[in-house]
Amino acid sequence: MEYFIGLAVSIACCVYLVIDAPKHGKSPVLWGILGFILGLLGLGIYLIATGRKVLGWIIVALFILFIIVIIILIVLFFSLFMSFSGF
Repeated sequence: MEYFIGLAVSIACCVYLVIDAPKHGKSPVLWGILGFILGLLGLGIYLIATGRKVLGWIIVALFILFIIVIIILIVLFFSLFMSFSGF
């Protein structure tokens, strides 16, 4: 289920970037590929590159914050697991 949500977000970013890129004189193929691979990070970078800096920086900052939270949760999970397993 989690993978489906990530895939759906990547596809939505890809479709948006492919449609919007020609309006700003950008390559739709390049931005479509970047949007599919990077997802919301690619969308944020695209918005910054096309002059919509406030929204772009908000998306990039939230994406980075999300990744940091995930890393902290993984580290906490493994530290708790190691403390209970006796290692």
